[in-house]
Amino acid sequence: MKISNQSNSILTVGQLTSYIKDLFSADNLLNMLRVGGEISNFKHHSSGHMYFTLKDATSSLRCVMFKSSNERLVFRPSDGLNVVLNGRLSVYERDGLYQLYVESMVPDGVGSLFAAFEKLKMRLQAQGLFAQSAKVKIPRFPECIGVVTSPTGAAIKDILATLARRSPQTEVRIVSVAVQGTESSTQIAEAIKFFNTLSDVDVLIVGRGGGSIEELWAFNEEVVAQAIFNSRIPVISAVGHETDYTISDFVADVRAATPTAAAELAVPNNLDLQQFIHMTGNRMLTIMQTKIEKYRSYIKRLSSERELKKPIVRIDQQHQVLDSLDTRLVNRMAYLLKDCEANLNYLDGKLHALSPEAVLARGFAICLDRHGSVITNVDNLKNNELIKIQLHKGIVDAQIKKIIFDK
Repeated sequence: MKISNQSNSILTVGQLTSYIKDLFSADNLLNMLRVGGEISNFKHHSSGHMYFTLKDATSSLRCVMFKSSNERLVFRPSDGLNVVLNGRLSVYERDGLYQLYVESMVPDGVGSLFAAFEKLKMRLQAQGLFAQSAKVKIPRFPECIGVVTSPTGAAIKDILATLARRSPQTEVRIVSVAVQGTESSTQIAEAIKFFNTLSDVDVLIVGRGGGSIEELWAFNEEVVAQAIFNSRIPVISAVGHETDYTISDFVADVRAATPTAAAELAVPNNLDLQQFIHMTGNRMLTIMQTKIEKYRSYIKRLSSERELKKPIVRIDQQHQVLDSLDTRLVNRMAYLLKDCEANLNYLDGKLHALSPEAVLARGFAICLDRHGSVITNVDNLKNNELIKIQLHKGIVDAQIKKIIFDK
């Protein structure tokens, strides 16, 4: 667009904005920029486009990365991450603002990703996602195993080959997902959630083959960590090689060093089971033979006993024992009865000696007042009072003539 140099010409805002945009487009430097800084105000729009600000200590720059470009990312951008951007600078005519149209993005050194990794790890650990108490035990004999990984690559081949070799009767279900790129973490999380809607899946293997930290980054995303933590199905994390660690490894119920190791952890080896059953059967057979031999010897010893050969002899002996016990019982009872009889006679004589009749028979008498009560002293008696005197034989009516008090 050309603008007149006449001083009295008036431009519209749109004309001026278009002119500035043309200036940006004509500058080769602005069309092939490489800019580094820290991401802030990051937003991943539902359209798939990414909007954010790139800043440093002195300035900030608005940026946009369209879906067609960000689908090739091997990590998920986030606030605070230092990155290097390739793109072109242009003007967004509607707002009259210049912004960087990003064509590619890489972390500013591996250290930036490690810093993001440690930051998320500390936060999830504080939330309890790594707690040992939250982990679920892997079932010993699973009937169905779910696998979440890429449909291509060595990982799925190793897992399937190992499962087929160790436990061919176990059913395997696979949900194919992208294992790197900006959409990979969402696909992995959704696959885990899908398996949890099924009722017959016993174990999940989630992972991929080895790679750089950027290539493994999908398994360091919080959305994947939360999906693993919320899974009711036990999860085995199988990401990368033995030296590779991701957030998924810390959240999962079991961490396997490799995809092959994950398959080995998921199912028992049929050959090992057959050997165990064979050894157990031999051990049980040995134990049973030992017991049978022991009881055979016992029966043989019993069969040689005299009582078993001539049981009537044993019965006659027991008859004699019973007769002896009967005699002893009769004698003992007679002795006890005689002793009790003697004791009873003694008590009877003692009781008779103390009875009132025996006392009266020896010449004593009992005085009774007019009410029939026994008189024991003269304190309440009066002269001429009528009383009764009970003798050994008969009762005498008497009248008091004189009362003599003890001195």
